[in-house]
Amino acid sequence: MDSLVSTEWLAHEMGASDLRIVDASYHLADAARDARADYEAGHIPGAVFLNLAELVDPASPVDNTLPPAEKFASRMQELGLGDGSRIVLYDDSAIKTSARAWYMLRQVFGAHHVAVLDGGLAKWKAEGRAIETGRNTLRARHFTAWSDSKRLRTKDDVLANLRHAEEQVVDARGAPRFTGEEQESRPGLASGHIPGSRNVPYKALFNADGTYKDKAALTAVFEEAGVDLDKPVIATCGSGMTACAVAFALHLLGRDKVSLYDGSWSEWGADPETPKALGPA
Repeated sequence: MDSLVSTEWLAHEMGASDLRIVDASYHLADAARDARADYEAGHIPGAVFLNLAELVDPASPVDNTLPPAEKFASRMQELGLGDGSRIVLYDDSAIKTSARAWYMLRQVFGAHHVAVLDGGLAKWKAEGRAIETGRNTLRARHFTAWSDSKRLRTKDDVLANLRHAEEQVVDARGAPRFTGEEQESRPGLASGHIPGSRNVPYKALFNADGTYKDKAALTAVFEEAGVDLDKPVIATCGSGMTACAVAFALHLLGRDKVSLYDGSWSEWGADPETPKALGPA
């Protein structure tokens, strides 16, 4: 199974005993949408609801930081996602949250067979494919989680990188937020970006129908932003969500030396001691 699968592929594979379909939708507060209610109102047949809003570290003062491995494993087991499952993730979110779920499963917590549905629920619906309502409950299965901290960066790591510059910092926020032209909506957050970072707005990675751009177009997006595809990357954004779309796009290009600054601007921008830059990259 490839990391990115088509709606045609999923329709053909549906019903396979090892296949698990997961709705990984999550919405920012300003979207005024309830991801669980949307799931229950209509989802791909057989899909379970991941509930990314709950898969966070309750002890962290920073929004949306990754949960402990034990909490993650417990949630996967409840959903029936076991060690031998082939997991296909999709979303119906403006911020492409299936990439966040992919990063958690594949890059941090040790799942081996994980894919993202290209175009998500919107493409599935646009093609007139089947939808079901209500909730799905699958038999609990064992999920072994281990946490690979090599794929994660802390604020201290990013501060150290300002000195040695061994990794490129790539920010997935829109250009107005990156430059500081648009103020942050969260109270207490400074405007701007991490000094020396490059800006690849996550929306630039997608076609108009919500599918990922092809490899040539993705390569052009990164190169035009000044990203060296042969150099390691730290992906960041507002709260660790859309940074994962950058990480997934780089994975599609065969570039897996990508780490996630999970605290992202929610942590960096709230700290008066961290350096900030304004203007373009």
